[in-house]
Amino acid sequence: SQPDGFVDADNPNHVYKLKKDLYGLKQAPRAWYDMLSSFLLSQDFSKGSVDPTLFIRRNGNDLLLVQIYVDDIIFAARGIFINQSKYDLESLKKYDFESCDPVDTPMVEKSKLDEDREGTAVDQSHYRGMIGTLLYLTASRPDLQFAICMCARYQARPTEKHVHAVKRIFRYLRGTVNRGLWYPKDSSVALTAFADADHAGC
Repeated sequence: SQPDGFVDADNPNHVYKLKKDLYGLKQAPRAWYDMLSSFLLSQDFSKGSVDPTLFIRRNGNDLLLVQIYVDDIIFAARGIFINQSKYDLESLKKYDFESCDPVDTPMVEKSKLDEDREGTAVDQSHYRGMIGTLLYLTASRPDLQFAICMCARYQARPTEKHVHAVKRIFRYLRGTVNRGLWYPKDSSVALTAFADADHAGC
């Protein structure tokens, strides 16, 4: 007899044929593995000779390991790379810097921002929003830290001069979206600190 929900009065002796494997069927895990395996092999991975669930991809000295366990995928490499490129792109889009011309540095050389009391005031909330967006990036982008903190000082009364400085940071970000922090697995956990005698010109 036909199962509940699949009763066809016109064809009582017919059954439904599955077009693809579903969870719970004994062939589903194999179908999942075959599909994933063929995809990884098409992306220049090689299958482990001893463990067929281990896939390896080499590019020069770089190594990427992909281990499959049932429906879980584990990635491993020679180190850890911390990057916020997705957030970078969203930030550039949010403030209309997607198609701007990138610059090589986040600040103009020997830039000295000040309160600019005579300058034209701008919208504080918009300026603070831009600063907050950029501050979130400093977790993986120490190269932005000084320039952002310099601009953050003038959130009480930002002027066009300050906005111009912040826009330059976004233009720098536009050309360095894929930068981040790289921690090789054999690197030391000891921290090295540097100090500038004049506090970086502050």
